[in-house]
Amino acid sequence: MLLRISLLFCLVMPLGAFAQSTAEAEATAVIQQLFDGMRRGDTAALSAVFHPEMRLNSTGVDPDGQPTFQTGSLAAWLETVARVPAGQLDERLYGTTIRLDGPLATAWTPYSFYFDGQRSHCGVNAFQLVETTDGWRILQITDTRRTSGCDELEAGPTTAELDSLIDRWHRAAATADEDTFFGLLAPDGVYIGTDAGEHWSADSMAVWAQPYFERETAWAFTPYDRHLFLSDDGQYAWWDELLETWMGPCRGSGVLRRNAAGEWRIAHYHLSVTVPNERINDFLRTLGLPARE
Repeated sequence: MLLRISLLFCLVMPLGAFAQSTAEAEATAVIQQLFDGMRRGDTAALSAVFHPEMRLNSTGVDPDGQPTFQTGSLAAWLETVARVPAGQLDERLYGTTIRLDGPLATAWTPYSFYFDGQRSHCGVNAFQLVETTDGWRILQITDTRRTSGCDELEAGPTTAELDSLIDRWHRAAATADEDTFFGLLAPDGVYIGTDAGEHWSADSMAVWAQPYFERETAWAFTPYDRHLFLSDDGQYAWWDELLETWMGPCRGSGVLRRNAAGEWRIAHYHLSVTVPNERINDFLRTLGLPARE
């Protein structure tokens, strides 16, 4: 079981959840220098992290719900930083996920922005960095800005909160609460059932499970003996658990992922039937396979 969890973890967890490579650490340090320099009002330190072709962008949604995009001026932003007293501009990051390919790096950093101690907005910064002869430099930043969901973004998860979410997900199946069950699955979530053919996307599972959710109970699994773990960047959690089911004891393992709004969603769940070691030969015979004495 530990091997299976480890392999699953390697497939789905971001690089930031593991010990950083030298390149990751250097790219992360450049991003940190940017925000430290902004807090100090140190435009020289800020200018040092930017590529000569640096671009600033912002994307969002207007009051009518239409997507927007605008390009900012780096020179104008630096002038603003120089005018504002040190300490008034404060951007707080909630985890940094780095992806690398040779001299190219991308970084995803959920953030909250504070002005003079008061929160203004929150969102995500998407960085693109390139390696130069002088080290890593920021080539582009595209951010989102919103005022909703900031409390959830800033709140660090607790084991009790995540336990409650998982329990609520199982309870939704037991009470045929379709909206809650599929609402807690990530849009790109995967559910793997006990049958070899059950590798469901969230959408395909919703179609398959529709008749079950038309009953009073879709299926009732009672979880116990759960083990829950958090990634270092606070953006992922993974767990394994035992469940009481109509099939007997089952084991489930899953991955929770925090989205840009700070909400936790189930990105992966794997259900399997447990077979006691002393009954393995009986199980093999059921499948028409030779027993191993």
